[in-house]
Order: sequence, then structure tokens, then C-alpha cells
Amino acid sequence: MVGCSQNVNNRVQVTLAKPIDGDTIAVMYNGSEQKVRFLLVDSPETAHPRLGEQPFGQEAKEFTRSLVENAKKIELEFDIGPNQDKYGRLLAYVYVDGKMIQEELLKKGLARVAYIYPPNTRYVDQFDVIQKKAQKEGVGIWEIENYAQEDGFHPETIDSSPKENKSKDCLIKGNIGREKIYHTPDSPWYKQTKAEVMFCTEKEAVKAGFRPPKQ
Repeated sequence: MVGCSQNVNNRVQVTLAKPIDGDTIAVMYNGSEQKVRFLLVDSPETAHPRLGEQPFGQEAKEFTRSLVENAKKIELEFDIGPNQDKYGRLLAYVYVDGKMIQEELLKKGLARVAYIYPPNTRYVDQFDVIQKKAQKEGVGIWEIENYAQEDGFHPETIDSSPKENKSKDCLIKGNIGREKIYHTPDSPWYKQTKAEVMFCTEKEAVKAGFRPPKQ
């Protein structure tokens, strides 16, 4: 396929040039390679010049890469406002085999609803619904209290130091956010998790109303 083609659903079919990040890919559009920034969502960074790599950034990047590299069809849908940002990137809702990537990222807790600039707000309400469900389930970025906030991601809120008044043998960290989640030393984000309470056994954590992070 050369360039792009328009279909009856006002989606533009494109070919993948390369995956870039959790919320950015490059496609062939109108005969040239162009970056596409996913509208209305923001994933943690993997190689930002100032922010570096953020927790769950690599997971988001790999999730998007897998979707676009295995897709038989990739489509872009533009909103009614500007279809480019100040960096010259296309702004679009991106579909792989009929599924919108933004929705899939939000379901997995690998992105937050962000960069809401009217009139490009076609799907913001349904994105908010999906995000609230992910927050309630405590998946992905929502496993870590105060990490994902309205103004971005805050790795600095993650504190690995346990409470001083607990025994050194009590290594299980309890984190109280939208849900009570405990992290054992084997948990992927154990070191970065802020410990608000410490437990000596998983049984003790469960009895206190905590659950393990979802894999």
C-alpha cells in the first residue's frame, strides 16, 4: 500500500514505519514518514531527555509495539480540531484491527487521560470511564499511590525506605491508594514503592485488607 486511503468511517489507513513509545508511533502518511501522537492520553516516558525512564514506561512501549507490529490494519482517526501539534506530530486516535490503542492502554493502566485541548475531545468521556475502572482495580500506573497525577507522572513520590519503627524482618510494604496493595520483595515495583505500613507476612497484610498487585 502506498501513502494512505480513506474509508467510510472517516479513518485513514496507514502503514507502520516504526513504534516509538507508549503513546507515539511513526507511520507512512501522504507519502512520507510522520510521527503520530495518540490523542487524549499520556504514557510514562522511556527516554525523555529531561525525565529519563519512568516506571511503567517500558511496559507501555512494549504493549504498543506489540499491538502495532502484529496488526493487519492500522488506521488513524482525526478529531475536528488541529491534526498536528507544535512539534509537527500528527494527532489522532489510532486503531489496530478495529481496536483503539488509547482504550487498550487505559484499560491496562499504561496511560492516563491527559492533554485535553478542545475541540479535540471526541472520546474524552469514555476514556474517563475506562480510566476510573483501571484506577479502581489498581492496575499499572495506578498500583503506586500518587504516581500518576493530573499534571503528569511523579516518580519522586515513590519512596523505598520502610518505616523506622518496624522490625528489619518485616519486609512487605503496604501502600494505601485507591486500594490497599501490598508488595513483597519479589514484586516488580517493590524498591520504588512508598511504604506506608510494613507487614511481616502476606497473611498479615491480607488480614489488614491489603491485596497483592495484579500481574
